[in-house]
Formats: sequence, C-alpha cells, structure tokens
Amino acid sequence: MSEVEKFYGLLKKAQEPKGFYFSNDKEMVFSLIQGLLDNKNRYGYMCCPCRLASGDREKDKDIMCPCDYREADFQKYGSCYCNLYVSKEWNEGKIPHEYVPESRPPSF
Repeated sequence: MSEVEKFYGLLKKAQEPKGFYFSNDKEMVFSLIQGLLDNKNRYGYMCCPCRLASGDREKDKDIMCPCDYREADFQKYGSCYCNLYVSKEWNEGKIPHEYVPESRPPSF
C-alpha cells in the first residue's frame, strides 16, 4: 500500500464521522493527498496543495489542511476550495458542483 493510500485511509477515518467526505473522483483526491504529503516534505507541514505556501509556518497556518476556510466553503458550496472534502449530498449529485472561489484574503 502506498503512502498516499495509507494517508487516505487515515484521513477518511478521521473526517467522515465529522461529515467531511472525499470527492468521488479518487484520482483527483489521491493527487491532492500527494500534494499534501509533498508539502509536508517540503515545508514540514501539510498546507493546502491548491494554494501557494510561503514556507513560513506562522504565515501559512490558515492554509494547513484542513484549512481555516473549509467550514465556511463547505457550508456554502458543499465543498472546500480544492474539492478534496465534500458533503455527502455533493458526492451524490444532490447539490450543484459550483466553483468555490478563493476565500483566503489577498494579503497572504
């Protein structure tokens, strides 16, 4: 089992009871998880692979996965910014798959 598959299992076990599911697009999910692991190796912490990290842990703490913006995006769109975490309804096609705009203030 690959490192990505192991981490997928750990995150799934931790997040699904909270109502956060992985997208049904497993190829995309594995790619995002690989990005998280790459960022952990690069910076020493797992920041969102869909955002530019500075390499400064303090400056990037808001985009460490799960990021500070996940909850609000999830409530509004049924998905986080990068579509890693989605609602059950999103996966079932019961709500539209709208583009989730960047919530992080541009000052970062």
